[in-house]
Amino acid sequence: MAQRLNRVGERLQAPPPSAVRRLRHRVGLVLHRYPGARLALLLSPVLIWMLVIFLGSLGLLLITSFWRQDSVTGAMVQNWSLTNYQFLVQVDVYRTIAIRTVGIALAVTVTDIVLAIPIAYYAARIASPRVRTFLLLSMVLPLWSSYLVRVYAWRTILSGDGVLNWSLHQIHLGSVNLGFSRWSLWIVFSYLWLPYVALPVYAALERIPNSLIEASTDLGARWITTFRRVILPIALPGMVAGSIFAFSLTLGDYIAPSMVGDTEFIGNVIYQAVGIANNIPFAAAYAIVPALVMAVYLLIARQLKAFEAL
Repeated sequence: MAQRLNRVGERLQAPPPSAVRRLRHRVGLVLHRYPGARLALLLSPVLIWMLVIFLGSLGLLLITSFWRQDSVTGAMVQNWSLTNYQFLVQVDVYRTIAIRTVGIALAVTVTDIVLAIPIAYYAARIASPRVRTFLLLSMVLPLWSSYLVRVYAWRTILSGDGVLNWSLHQIHLGSVNLGFSRWSLWIVFSYLWLPYVALPVYAALERIPNSLIEASTDLGARWITTFRRVILPIALPGMVAGSIFAFSLTLGDYIAPSMVGDTEFIGNVIYQAVGIANNIPFAAAYAIVPALVMAVYLLIARQLKAFEAL
């Protein structure tokens, strides 16, 4: 008897089918008239997840950076202070590591842009479809292999008894000391992130209409003028978009410097502070440095409209 009464109550509380249909119809009209609302509805779960995970973790990182580690017990003391930031500014070693990391990241970014432009231009404007497919596969296939395998392969090539020095000895050119140096870091990072730069540049160059280049040629412009006045401005968003990947990935890497370099990056110091010294507040404060550098870099990229090429 009680179950029957519950069922009757549920039927009385449920809206009539016609009301449900009217509600669905109204929602469908709103989504049809306002495509932005439909897009927001579809992306809202992902955006909420990203806001909670990404911004939440950054907020916790920022809060933790104002705490400190007890010098006696090693425990984390949750008192607000600027001790970690004062330590970063006052100690020369950490300033040098930060400047070195940003400097190598910039050098790798510029190198990849210089290498990516001719490769992407040839693939997008000159190469036949078969050659274009081969070039694109050559850029994408290394991304399918393990990061550690690629770094270790370069370590084998650049070491003192590696393939490079063996080849130089065979042609009686002596040897070069590239293993475990900043030069090796520059070479390895440039190789690792080149596809991330070349592909956005290729996408930007592929969208250039042939009529623009033909019009520039018909007006008597030289090739260098056409490149500087027509091609480069259109390809600039793709170049900046690719540079975001190269710069950020180099800035946060700590595995390659440990395997092929003779120097420390910001990531290495953070790893040691967390894994060895268990000084999480200091590691959080030092992690804010690359986050601030990337924030400034992204603001500049936004001004250059780089996100249109992503």
